[in-house]
Amino acid sequence: MTAHDIAPAPLVSDNPFRVPAFRLVWLARVAAVLGVQTQSAAVLWQVYEIARRGHGVAESALWLSLVGLVQFLPLFALTLPAGEAADRHDRKLVMGLCIAVEALCAAAFLGLAIHGSPPLWALLGVAAMFGASRAYLAPSSQALVPMLVSREALPRAIVANSLAFQVGAIAGPALGGLIVGVSVALAYGVALGLFVLAAVLVLCVRAHTKPVVQPGSRWALMVEGLSYVWRTKVVFGAISLDLVAVLLGGATLLVPVFAKDVLHVGPEGFGIMRAAFGAGALATALWLSRFPILRSGGAWMFGSVAVFGLGTVVFGLSRELWLSAAALAVAGAADMISVNIRQTLIQIATPDSMRGRVSAVSMLFIGASNELGEFESGLAARFLGPVGAAVFGGLGSLATTGLWAWWFPDLRKADKLV
Repeated sequence: MTAHDIAPAPLVSDNPFRVPAFRLVWLARVAAVLGVQTQSAAVLWQVYEIARRGHGVAESALWLSLVGLVQFLPLFALTLPAGEAADRHDRKLVMGLCIAVEALCAAAFLGLAIHGSPPLWALLGVAAMFGASRAYLAPSSQALVPMLVSREALPRAIVANSLAFQVGAIAGPALGGLIVGVSVALAYGVALGLFVLAAVLVLCVRAHTKPVVQPGSRWALMVEGLSYVWRTKVVFGAISLDLVAVLLGGATLLVPVFAKDVLHVGPEGFGIMRAAFGAGALATALWLSRFPILRSGGAWMFGSVAVFGLGTVVFGLSRELWLSAAALAVAGAADMISVNIRQTLIQIATPDSMRGRVSAVSMLFIGASNELGEFESGLAARFLGPVGAAVFGGLGSLATTGLWAWWFPDLRKADKLV
C-alpha cells in the first residue's frame, strides 16, 4: 500500500461532502444511476414495442415481466458471494469493475438497437448480464460509504447516497423517455457514456477502501452475514417488509403498458410517469437531508409503506396522466422514507467487517422486490389486466403493512435512528 492510497482521518463533521473521496463516489453514483435509469427506460420501451408487433397487450406485458426475471435470477445466485467479496477485496476496485461491466452491457444494447429489430431473447440475455454486474456492485458501493466518512457524518451520508440515486431516478426516466421518442439507440449511447464517466470517477478515489478480512472460509463468512440479519429482528423485519411490499406493489413495470394502451400518452407520457416516482423520492430526500428522521423510526416506516400502497392503487385506477403522475410521486416519496430508515438501521448497527455481507443480504431482498416484483406485476397483468394488477399490488402492500406490524413489534416500536 502506498502513501497516496491512505486517506487522511475523516473530518469530525456531519457534512459528508467535506470529504473529497465521498464527493467522487457520490458523483459516480449519480452518473451510474442516471445511466441505469436511461437504459432501463429504453429496454422496457423497446421490449414492449417489439413484443406488440406479434402479441396482444397481455402477452406483451408478460414479455416485460421477463426483463425483471432475468435480472433477478443472477442477482439471487450471486448476491451472497458478492457480499463476501465486498468484505474481502478492495471495495473501490470492485465497484469500478462492476460499472465497467455495465458499460459493456450498454454497448451490447446499443449494438442490438442499431440492428433495428433484435430478437427478444438477445435483449433478455444482455439484461441478465447486467443483473449479474449489479449483484456485485450493490454490496461494495453501500459498504464503501462508511469507510469514507466519520460516524458523525454517516446518517447524512446515507441520505446523500439515497439523494444521488433519486437524482438519477428522476432525470434518467425523463431523459430516457424523451430520447427513446427520437432513437432507442441514442438512449443506449447516452447510458454508455454515463457508465464510463462513473467508472472513471470511482477509480480516481484516493482512500483506503480494503476492509479488514475476517478469518474463516468464504462459506462461513456468508453464513455469518445471514445469521446476523436473522438474529437482528429489527433489521430482518425492515428489509423483509420492503421485500414483500414492493414485490406486490411495484407498478413501475406497468408504466409502458399504461402509457401506450391505457392512457394513450406515448413515449412522452411514459417519460413523465417514469420520472414522477423519482421526483417524489427526490423531493423527500432533499427534505430528509435537511431534517433527517431521528425518532419514531418504526412508525414512520410502517406509515410510509401504507402510503406507498395507496399511491399504487390510485395509479391503477387513474385515467388521467396528471393524476397517475401524482400518485406515482406520492408512492416515490413514501418509498424514499422507507429506504432511508432501512439503510440507516443497517449501516449504523452493522460492524464494518460485516457491512458487505449484510448489505448483500439487504440488496438480495431489494433485488427480489424490484426485479421479481416486475415479474409478478407482468404475470398479474397477464391474468388480471394492467389495471387489476396495479390495484391488486397496492392492496397487497396495505395488507403487508398490517401483518408486519403484528409480526415484528420490535420494528414497530423502533424509536431512535442515531
